[in-house]
Amino acid sequence: MDGIVISDLPGRLRVRLYRPGLTPKAFDRLSGAVMKVGTVKYFAFNAVTASLLVIYEPKETVRLGILDALADFEPGAPRALSGRELTIHAVGEETPLPFNPLWSYILKKIFLPKPIRYVITIISAIPYIFEGIKYLLWRNRLSVEVLDAAALTTLFLRWDLNSAGTLLFFFSLSNYLEAWTRRRSLSGLFRSLAGHEEQVWIRTEDGQEVRVKESELTIGSLVIVRAGGLVPVDGRVTEGEAMVNQATMTGEPLAVRKTVGGAVFAGTAVEEGQIIVRSDKVGGETRIRSIIEYIKESEASKSGVQGRAERKADSIVPYNFLLAGLVYLFSGNSMLAGNVLLVDYSCAIRLSTPLVVLTAMREGNEQGVLIKGGRYFEELARAKTIVFDKTGTLTEAKPEVSEVCPFAPYSRNEALRLAACLEEHFPHPVGRAVVRQAKAEGLGHEEEHTSVNYVVAHGISSTWHGHRVLLGSRHFVIDDEKVIISDTELAEATRLSADGSSLIYMAVDDHLAALIAIRDRLRSGVRETISDLKDRGVERVVMLTGDLENAAAAMARQAGFTEYLSELLPDQKAKVLKGLGRSGDGVMMVGDGLNDSAALSLADVGIALSDGSELAKDVANVQLLKGRLSGLVLARDLSEQTLARIHSNYSVIVTMNSFFLSLGLMGLIGPGITALLHNLTTFLVALRATRPLVSGQPAIPHPVRADDSNRIPSKLNVD
Repeated sequence: MDGIVISDLPGRLRVRLYRPGLTPKAFDRLSGAVMKVGTVKYFAFNAVTASLLVIYEPKETVRLGILDALADFEPGAPRALSGRELTIHAVGEETPLPFNPLWSYILKKIFLPKPIRYVITIISAIPYIFEGIKYLLWRNRLSVEVLDAAALTTLFLRWDLNSAGTLLFFFSLSNYLEAWTRRRSLSGLFRSLAGHEEQVWIRTEDGQEVRVKESELTIGSLVIVRAGGLVPVDGRVTEGEAMVNQATMTGEPLAVRKTVGGAVFAGTAVEEGQIIVRSDKVGGETRIRSIIEYIKESEASKSGVQGRAERKADSIVPYNFLLAGLVYLFSGNSMLAGNVLLVDYSCAIRLSTPLVVLTAMREGNEQGVLIKGGRYFEELARAKTIVFDKTGTLTEAKPEVSEVCPFAPYSRNEALRLAACLEEHFPHPVGRAVVRQAKAEGLGHEEEHTSVNYVVAHGISSTWHGHRVLLGSRHFVIDDEKVIISDTELAEATRLSADGSSLIYMAVDDHLAALIAIRDRLRSGVRETISDLKDRGVERVVMLTGDLENAAAAMARQAGFTEYLSELLPDQKAKVLKGLGRSGDGVMMVGDGLNDSAALSLADVGIALSDGSELAKDVANVQLLKGRLSGLVLARDLSEQTLARIHSNYSVIVTMNSFFLSLGLMGLIGPGITALLHNLTTFLVALRATRPLVSGQPAIPHPVRADDSNRIPSKLNVD
């Protein structure tokens, strides 16, 4: 493939292609080739700039391997594997499976005479032989395809068509089993993603803002998308300006500026600003497309262990040919040499490893843990540190207003009504608490304010009856906007936050108008989850929050944390993640809000709750679909069991095939039995790969750790 390296930094490589066209099929093949090289954390193609971005483990061997893979890639070449195209229909079902080869094999044995069976065997073998020739002559590789072609050719030269037919049957059965497992995994992913319908804000013809379901949108609807929200339609911006993250469409992780007239697409996320989009495409068409793109991306994100297994499988093939040559050289017996080609380790390794990963993805999804790609299983299993955001993550998704403290000339009802009027425009748990409280007290309101602007992780600014209104954190209202707070007001703030409550500051015309105390109850099972994670090898458990020190300390004690940081801004959270990541032991980050997105993307594994912001869920690598932190323990167990299954399968494959190879070399079994036993092993290992990993299985034993739940929380020291 022709291109030029335009950026070459440690762990980050960008290549611009001379030929801009790169079809989805070609990208899938290229992704597989690059992922095999080493630990590749991110791989994407930007169709607009015709460039490839690779983020990888900063090792020179990995860098050189990636460059070689890109240089050797042929965009126009056919795919190595057939029958893997993903087509999901509107009802959420994948393309129907082919006819079960087991029935086909039985029916041919019963009803077809030998001459016709032999003709069918020869015709069926031709594609495999040509595939092997292509890899040998055009790609100069001794791959599994070459070994399969050599085994079939050897059997044909002996005119052992019965063994050749058996070999082809096991090829077909293994492919069918893989397709069946893949179908189940993908269908489960599709159903979980397509089942939840969001509500969106639209502007009506008379200028009012109303909330409707996505399914109620029509072509021409004016959809309002604010910071932290996902664009639900394809369309063009008619008003406003925003920074839009289009990674789901173009693969480019940096947000781009969108102004009036700019095109936006369903599934992209607004990071900053606010836009109104006139929809061109709505409903199932856009949503289904984004889900399919996500599923494709999930399949392409192979784990490091999967890539190593495939590299190991390819590396074994030359030794099969070498051993066959040595056997023939010293024995002169072509049958013994042929037996070596009938037993290979590569096929079972290449087949079983992705099946284990797909099975794990499906099982996790069924139990409420959506893991967005194979490589995250390895990261989940090796991580030694887990970081939690506090608000909405450790605390319940429905915090409550515990007290409203107004300051003259505003009454309590006026303050709560105005705060609810502004907060209802933004999907954040704290804002929802204010809206619920106002509704419970019957404090209805009219949309009397002008446009509402959200300052990321700080608060809201608007104009109400000609007065400037600020609503948000102390840092935003007092420090940034320089609103004066009196000694009396400061004393009230200290009193309200003494029990760990979070405070919303509301100011009108640069004077503090009210304090709203939000009591966030701890989610059930937090202490148990932390204890279980420590039992599973997690060494550091850290809490990050933007709350003041006394509120943070109270929550840390209640939840059982020994390390925490308070009064953090989003960029400071990101710096903490960078600092923790320097250890190289792996860091998980659990968050739910818009201000967590940067930290989530910097962690080795970003984890979001299902009731969090859309941007956080989009950025995260793992979603806890049931909103329960106990899903973290399941994710850890599932990841460890996945790696254990892959390694145990490898041991079984090597042991059994070595045994069969020894029997064949000693002449104790013939080629037909050799092929049968080898392919039966491949089939059984593949079947074992599809068994449940966690459900009904004993948990992996973990070392017992001393109970440190009574230790005093300490401030985290991160450079």
